[in-house]
Parts: sequence; C-alpha cells; structure tokens
Amino acid sequence: QVQLVESGGDSVQAGGSLRLSCGLSGSTISRYSMGWFRQAPGKEREGVARIRRGGVITYADAVTGRFTISKDNAKNTPELQMSSLNPEDTAMYFCAANSGLVYTFRPEFYTYWGQGTQVTVSS
Repeated sequence: QVQLVESGGDSVQAGGSLRLSCGLSGSTISRYSMGWFRQAPGKEREGVARIRRGGVITYADAVTGRFTISKDNAKNTPELQMSSLNPEDTAMYFCAANSGLVYTFRPEFYTYWGQGTQVTVSS
C-alpha cells in the first residue's frame, strides 16, 4: 500500500523559509510524477510545484522564484523548499503521486495523497 507522509510545516514570519518533505512508502518515487499542492480555508486545492519522473519541473506562477521542488530517489522523498514566504502562502500543504502519463496540476490525476502539513505565515 502506497503511503505519503508530509512533514516540515510550521508557523513562520513573513520573509521566512521552510522545507517540506514527503516520505513515500510502499513503492518507489521513480514510478511517479510528484506534486505539491496547497489548500487554504475556503479555497480550492491548487498545485504549486510538480516534477516528472525524468526531472522536468513546473511551478505555479504564484511561487515561481520562491519555491523549489526536488526529489531524492535514494531517500524516496520529494521535498519543497519555500523561501520569501508571505501570508498568502498560509495553507495546508499536500504531496501527491501521479502514476499516469498526464503531467498536470489537476488533482484528479493524482492517485495517492498525504494527509498534509500546515504552513502558517504571519505578517
């Protein structure tokens, strides 16, 4: 059974940084495109960064230049480095695994999801 467990969420001041990790068990990360999503209260879930099996990376416009997605195949862990955080980044952050061939931010294409880790940015 594939499981994803996020960690690294915290409360930080605006301008701060955080590094989120996502432990994948029950399979190997090389089989999936991985995505990081976030959902703020009252808002829809949105994709912020994704990385293909081969390493191609895409960012949402809102985080380009501030967030960096990476994956460590040896550790079976995708990560999201976030810097220059602002209050608009406050949300629950989720990692997800896409076993298909469609490379997208659309959540319905992602097969496995973690439970999320909370990021709160205060001004």
